[in-house]
Amino acid sequence: MLDQILSRDNLLQALKRVESNKGSPGVDGMTTKSVRSYLMENWDPLRRAIMEGTYSPQPVRRVEIPKPSGGVRALGIPTVIDRLIQQAIAQVLSKKMDPSFSENSYGFRPGKRGHDAVKKAKTYIQEGYGWVVDIDLSKFFDRVHHDRLMRRLSQIIQDRQVLRLIRRYLQAGIMENGLVQPSTEGTPQGGPLSPLLSNIVLDEWDQELEKRGYRFVRYADDCQIYVKSRRAAKQTLTKMTTFLEDRLRLQVNREKSAWGRPWERSFLGFTFTRNR
Repeated sequence: MLDQILSRDNLLQALKRVESNKGSPGVDGMTTKSVRSYLMENWDPLRRAIMEGTYSPQPVRRVEIPKPSGGVRALGIPTVIDRLIQQAIAQVLSKKMDPSFSENSYGFRPGKRGHDAVKKAKTYIQEGYGWVVDIDLSKFFDRVHHDRLMRRLSQIIQDRQVLRLIRRYLQAGIMENGLVQPSTEGTPQGGPLSPLLSNIVLDEWDQELEKRGYRFVRYADDCQIYVKSRRAAKQTLTKMTTFLEDRLRLQVNREKSAWGRPWERSFLGFTFTRNR
């Protein structure tokens, strides 16, 4: 798999994606405008370090952006070179993983978007599933359990060098106010690999929901489950909270998670009324 990741075609595609996304510099100050000239001079030793397993990603730069609902969201901005490598990994891994993901998962996937998720939710309501269980994960991207994620990845990826490289990205650390803090959990938002890793983590939840026969829609860590009665809604919230916290080692935000009628809750900024 590492050969596929470092192939010329895959890297050129990754480079174009990183350049088009632009974005802020990481801890080294390099911009997307200067990445091509840097690679022309330094690609051979960089590639050799990755192939030999000696490459160490730099810490991500921590920034905070305001949330529409209030508060701030913490992002981790990798260096441009690390964004390039992460993008190259994500492209190969996505082709392998995405076909196996649930059709009810819509976040950060090719050919899917938020509006498709909203339309699917609308279909469930029209079919008579008039109660919704709204589950909010507390700081999901900051609380992904590294060992559980790596065990899951080892079932998919046989290339130990790729597994080692992904582990190093998870543990690269976070720089804030000039100090580097170690990363013992989480996959910080801001890097190209983070969305795919989050879907791999939550795919286990999707499988559990499908096994139980639930109608649900998930967009990243936003998930709503549709049922036909008040009692089923109450029981579903309890069961899923237990599964997420005991099995996946994630934390459910009990203040924001609730059950009710669709018109009492919102999903990706949309609310469904009784008649529309």
